[in-house]
Amino acid sequence: MYTQAKPAFRAPRAVRFVVGTPTWPSTIERPKKTPTLGADYDTSWARKPWARATRQFLLTTVTRPALQIIAKPIVDGTDRLTGVDGPLIFAANHASHLDTSLILVTLPKRFREKTVVAAGADYFFDKRWKAAWWSLAIGAIPVERTKVSRNSAALATELLSGGFNLVIFPEGGRTPDGWMRSFRGGAAFLALRTGLPVVPMFVGGTRSILGKGSKRLRPSKSRVVFGSPMRPDDGEDAREFSVRLQRAVEILADESRTDWWSARKHVAAGTTPSLEGAAVSDWRRAWLLGPRHKSSTASWPEL
Repeated sequence: MYTQAKPAFRAPRAVRFVVGTPTWPSTIERPKKTPTLGADYDTSWARKPWARATRQFLLTTVTRPALQIIAKPIVDGTDRLTGVDGPLIFAANHASHLDTSLILVTLPKRFREKTVVAAGADYFFDKRWKAAWWSLAIGAIPVERTKVSRNSAALATELLSGGFNLVIFPEGGRTPDGWMRSFRGGAAFLALRTGLPVVPMFVGGTRSILGKGSKRLRPSKSRVVFGSPMRPDDGEDAREFSVRLQRAVEILADESRTDWWSARKHVAAGTTPSLEGAAVSDWRRAWLLGPRHKSSTASWPEL
């Protein structure tokens, strides 16, 4: 009798899972990702009341006591701000990451409680955790340093017009060799655009403590000198006003090295020392500046 053969047993097919990146149809345009870091980082949350209160708590209970030990700051010129109402633009030379904190803790309280800091978007806002921390800790706002950015200028203008003070470093970054670099036009431009005065500031000694490229702190003395508020003259453009601001910082540096009267005599005689140094080779510039870590008897304040 004929019997039908049983079919051979077949194992079920293995189920395959796609683990690679799926392809995108070439005929469909990909949606553009909205940038959220760098100059596009949203810092508005860091200016809310709770964030500002947290920042003041950190500056008062952590930053100020730490700087008293590390930098031992001597502060001059706050009397020049007596009777002056904000908002103001504070423009200072820049030699160390300590400069920002030092300025914030030495600002009179009526300015400090509502102040933001212009910070390099490429450095302070390149990672999300850094952007969040610096926005909260110092009130940083991102500013493009390598190109002209309408967004950065618009944000700074909006905040100044809204009553916030601004700390800005017109050099665009920390000094690489100890000599001050020529001021860029950012502070002057904002003054012309908003009609607000600029307060020139000199910060000395911080490069000895934590200069660019340093890996450890070297506690030493520092100095912060506030100048008188300045406004653009009639017909003066941003570049001309920027040069005058830089000269004012050099006068404050001379004042910190000598005294108010001697600095004014140097101004009258046209002999105020330049903080840019001579236009010579790098090794001679370093030699003229002297060693980074000077004693307290040094004749010229370090940047």
